[in-house]
Amino acid sequence: MFSLSHFVTLTIFFFISTFIFIHRKKLSDKRWRKAELATALSLILIEITNHLWMYKHAVWKFGRSMPLELCNIGLLLAIGLLLTRKKILFELLFFIALLGATQAIITPALTYDFPHFRFFHFFYAHMMIVWVTLYFLWAKGFYPTFSSVIKVVLFINLLLPAILFINKTADGNYWFLRHKPKSPSFMDLLGPYPWYIFSLESLLVILSLIAWLCMRSWLRGEKKSSYSES
Repeated sequence: MFSLSHFVTLTIFFFISTFIFIHRKKLSDKRWRKAELATALSLILIEITNHLWMYKHAVWKFGRSMPLELCNIGLLLAIGLLLTRKKILFELLFFIALLGATQAIITPALTYDFPHFRFFHFFYAHMMIVWVTLYFLWAKGFYPTFSSVIKVVLFINLLLPAILFINKTADGNYWFLRHKPKSPSFMDLLGPYPWYIFSLESLLVILSLIAWLCMRSWLRGEKKSSYSES
């Protein structure tokens, strides 16, 4: 975290995010459909490659290698959104990307540095989760609603018992429900085990509501700007 390679990656992340916002009207063109499908394919291929790499190097384990982390779930949602353009997928992805993937990019729990394959996989997957979300938000006009907040909270809490069961049976730590990541992260500010889990649950609700309110305010500003221009 905060090495030279990390700072360069953060620069690329913010540059592309800004590019999507500036060129959002051009990106709304239907001709970008092929790019959406190609991006989905690239995410599928890099995820398959990652599992093959883990298997080849004998580090694949049921308790830590299944695509069950929130960002893994976010990646699957991003692929599904790119393929189907279903709004329900965007509603779930929006909060996971904004609150989960962005945090992972800024404070990565990663032991491999540039130019290792795992470095590329980690940042490509996480940044794409955010970029796909921003693309559908700014270019395609998908917006979260208050019901989106309810949906994502229900979605995560319905998955919670299954994740707890898998952690117990497979000696895993998915969602960091058994202990915090060994590398520094924002979870260090949320108290000891198990209280940081309740802190995470509270943050999920509070930050999701804040994100929704910010998007609602931004959307109102965009509408007023459109009316004034017309």
